[in-house]
Amino acid sequence: MKNNHNHSVRFVRFGHSPAHIHVYDTPTTVNQGHRHQVRGRTSTQQGAENQHVHYYEGATTFADGHVHNFSGWTGPPKYLPNGSHYHEFSGQTSFDDGHIHYYSGMTSEAFQ
Repeated sequence: MKNNHNHSVRFVRFGHSPAHIHVYDTPTTVNQGHRHQVRGRTSTQQGAENQHVHYYEGATTFADGHVHNFSGWTGPPKYLPNGSHYHEFSGQTSFDDGHIHYYSGMTSEAFQ
């Protein structure tokens, strides 16, 4: 006899405040005649609520026959009048195919 049992999880709380993430999508600099996109989702917050940061990592979009890896930490939150916030981030990609790219951007507002 089969037991059809399932659960629906809508919200998980860790500590006193809900965990949140941000998405990001920004172009790299043009090097050797092409550019890539740096996009993904951050980790959950690290640190105190009003000064927290997020880790991010991934691979760029495929362009000119290759990709680059990237990783880093966002800056602290930049608060908006509506009470939400975003983060600024910047860095450089890995050295691949004889070059690197630089990037900088802002995350989306927080998703909880």
